[in-house]
Amino acid sequence: MRTLLAATAALALAAPALSGQALAQPAEPNTLQEVTTHGIVLSVQGTDIDVTYTPDGKFTAMDGQVTGTWRIDGDKLCTTSNFQPDEECVAYPKGKKSGDSFDLTGPQGTATIHIK
Repeated sequence: MRTLLAATAALALAAPALSGQALAQPAEPNTLQEVTTHGIVLSVQGTDIDVTYTPDGKFTAMDGQVTGTWRIDGDKLCTTSNFQPDEECVAYPKGKKSGDSFDLTGPQGTATIHIK
């Protein structure tokens, strides 16, 4: 009988915690994590450029013609490349995930970003 009471008490204590978890809202996607995990297609002036990021902080684009490094600084993606050796940091919008597209304006102008 004591075991049954103890189990019932434990379930009663756990129930609010479980129902609280069920009601919790899912976390907003981290745009830069999505970008650097899945890669992007950058569209600028009618040209689509496939960009792939690796976990070691490197990226490639244009079939390997463009290579460089990346790092995240808050809401900004900072990059250097063989075509742009000076680091450029661009703020990305929050809450974007794989499959989303959005316009982004940086030092080189405006482009459409599609997260793969």
